[in-house]
Amino acid sequence: MKAVILAAGEGTRLRPFTVSRPKVMIPIGNRPILEYVVRALAANGITDIILVVGYMKERIMSFFGNGSQFGVKISYALQEKQLGTAHAALTVKNQIKDDFIMVAGDNIIDAQAISDLLKHKGNIALLVTDSEMPSKYGVVQIEAGRVVDIIEKPDKGESNIISTGIYRFPPSIFKYLEKGVMEGKSGITHVLHSCISKVDLEVVRSTGRWMDAVYPWDLIRLNEYASDLTGQEIAGTIEGGVTLRGPVHIGAGTKIKAGSYIEGPVAIGEGCEIGPYATIFSTTSIGNGVSIAPFTTIYNSMIMNNVSIGSHSHISRAVIDDGCRIGSGLSAPSGMAQVRIEDEFFKVEKAGSIVGEFTQIGSRAVLSSGAIIGANSRVGNGVKVEGTFEDRSIVV
Repeated sequence: MKAVILAAGEGTRLRPFTVSRPKVMIPIGNRPILEYVVRALAANGITDIILVVGYMKERIMSFFGNGSQFGVKISYALQEKQLGTAHAALTVKNQIKDDFIMVAGDNIIDAQAISDLLKHKGNIALLVTDSEMPSKYGVVQIEAGRVVDIIEKPDKGESNIISTGIYRFPPSIFKYLEKGVMEGKSGITHVLHSCISKVDLEVVRSTGRWMDAVYPWDLIRLNEYASDLTGQEIAGTIEGGVTLRGPVHIGAGTKIKAGSYIEGPVAIGEGCEIGPYATIFSTTSIGNGVSIAPFTTIYNSMIMNNVSIGSHSHISRAVIDDGCRIGSGLSAPSGMAQVRIEDEFFKVEKAGSIVGEFTQIGSRAVLSSGAIIGANSRVGNGVKVEGTFEDRSIVV
């Protein structure tokens, strides 16, 4: 059976992390979101995969190549303009001859989720799950184990059961998608809503993992769930006086200097320099080429590649993108915050700070809970940052 992964979108609500990468390539636990999907399919023996790409397609294609390093065979289809999931699905119409699996590439899933769908005997089925934010997804109405309606992003969800975007489809689905797109329907859920009486769409509930990030602060939640490390894997250098507790994975060429304390699960990439006397607490991921200076403490955060953090800094529940340079004495706590995204305001519990790529932050700066700093920005020494700042902002 073939699988089609839809990976053409940008993910605008996750800016600034999608400025130079598609949502599917945001690293969670030091792996792109899309890698979790590919590995879940491979674990179920589905090795013939078509990736539908579009926005920043080169980032995807250069990382996954032909799929051989993941034990699969990957081919690509191009959605030149991002006109919705129904339009994206039609790009593979001529490559599908039999029943197939269709998966959204921007959610973290595990092998069990795919296994549950494969066990289902019907030839057209939808994997569903419960959500605390059903209005952000396609809400599914069910009767006698069959879908009677799907309502995309309703103002008020009548149910908390949502579509995961994981389907088992026969080739005949393309005639409905084609008709729907011609009528101006952009998404697969919009198309299914219009033709639900004509397709016998059955529901599959899964015991597997399905997680989505809608907003930047959701990435911390995904990172927590992806931190299912076991044991300790140490490929780098550990100096004397270092304490490692719980599952800690450290990449080749990384040096953990004397007196540092790391409490897992923690994943640290290659070529990093940590400490001396740095402290890193659980469910933190640190990418490649990261430098963390002495007496800095990091809690439950995502530090991406080639980031430099100065000494005596305190960081909690933050997401810091590639190439950021942060001076000494940074204070970036977490707590309740009102956060603005695309002219909407959200009350977020345990909100940390969000820092876009290649941003420079001076010494003794304070990032208030829920602060968002766009990519390529500059923050001066001793500045307190509150609220949301666009890309290339200068805060003094």
